[in-house]
Amino acid sequence: MSRVSTYLNFPGNTEEAFAFYQSVFQTDYSCHIARFKDAPPNPDCPPLSEADANLILHIELPILGGHILMGTDAPESMGFQCRPGNNVHLNLEPDTREEAERLFHALSVGGQVEMPLQDMFWGAYFGSFSDRFGIHWMVNCAAPAENDAPGERNG
Repeated sequence: MSRVSTYLNFPGNTEEAFAFYQSVFQTDYSCHIARFKDAPPNPDCPPLSEADANLILHIELPILGGHILMGTDAPESMGFQCRPGNNVHLNLEPDTREEAERLFHALSVGGQVEMPLQDMFWGAYFGSFSDRFGIHWMVNCAAPAENDAPGERNG
């Protein structure tokens, strides 16, 4: 089922922020809290420091009306420049890759693609961009490519 969520980037204090949000909304995290050390190593990047390895890669917290607040750490040590304006994304999760491509290409016209749509290690078809108005978007589709066997991904 498709959904829309809000994705927040923090400069290294995601865990603190989400503990606060959890205390306010009094809900439980809706998935395992993933840390950077849980991701497969990238041969094109140096090994993570111990501090960076323990930062939050992905977290989800239901808030109100079925809305999900998601977050990640985006520290400068990893090349991010987290600041107001680039720290909030609207996250679209369409049901099909076709709809993911349509939304991605239509919304990004005149904008700046940050990451083209591609298969990712977490099993989704993902891309991100800012639109021509400066709004940041992510498209994350869990549906496999049409020519994939069930449970299999291209990439």
